[in-house]
Amino acid sequence: METVAPPRVVRSAVEPSFRPTGALARLGIIVLATDLTSERDAAHLVPPEGAAVHVARIPFQNPSTPANLARMAPDLTGAADLILPDVPLSAVAFCCTAASVEIGDGAIRHAVHAVRPGVPVVTPPDAAVAGFAALGVTRIALVTPYLVETTIPMARYFSRRGLDLVSAQCLGIADDRDIARVSEETIIEAAVAADRPEAEGVFLSCTALPAVGVIAAIEARLGKPVISSNQAFIWQLLRHAQVAAPAHAPGRLFERDRTDAR
Repeated sequence: METVAPPRVVRSAVEPSFRPTGALARLGIIVLATDLTSERDAAHLVPPEGAAVHVARIPFQNPSTPANLARMAPDLTGAADLILPDVPLSAVAFCCTAASVEIGDGAIRHAVHAVRPGVPVVTPPDAAVAGFAALGVTRIALVTPYLVETTIPMARYFSRRGLDLVSAQCLGIADDRDIARVSEETIIEAAVAADRPEAEGVFLSCTALPAVGVIAAIEARLGKPVISSNQAFIWQLLRHAQVAAPAHAPGRLFERDRTDAR
């Protein structure tokens, strides 16, 4: 076989120029190995002209029981360390609502700060509490796709954080890959079923649940604010980055920020 000599390679006469380091806000997210939803929602709601999302995955073994969720705690620091080492981040989110409740917001912040000191750390339940506070909501209905045993700690979490739970219902699904396949109709009807006249808002828990696309429809039907896990953590990430959400970002939570910015 004839050997072909490689072409001569020379350095270009063009001197490279670089964009400023802070031209984009860098947002880190830690997602479960089995998560099918969080990255898609982040791509939809984070404006590419203002921010970029960088992902690390963390091992997780279904079913989504409290014990299995808590087992992720030792891997959080390693996952955070894989997100753009030595590159400044505007914030880091751990994209699991139920695991955040089991492990604890403080423990998650500590794990991330072990390798990214000083970087704001976001969890979905903590972001939801902040979102309801921003909307002036104190009484909520809780909807989760989880098992009962996984939903009970979630209800306790919100009660401890000062929210009055007037209703808490779950769909009884054990595998987060199945949660990602729940139909839009199911999510809407589950929210309607859990709502109560005295509830001022509804929380749709779980980052695997494809709820972002139905928030507006549920709000229109119920006439009250609806917050989902992914909407909440992305809202909080963008606030830390001081980046405005796109005009299509759904729900009264994002609408409030757009109104305040006028």
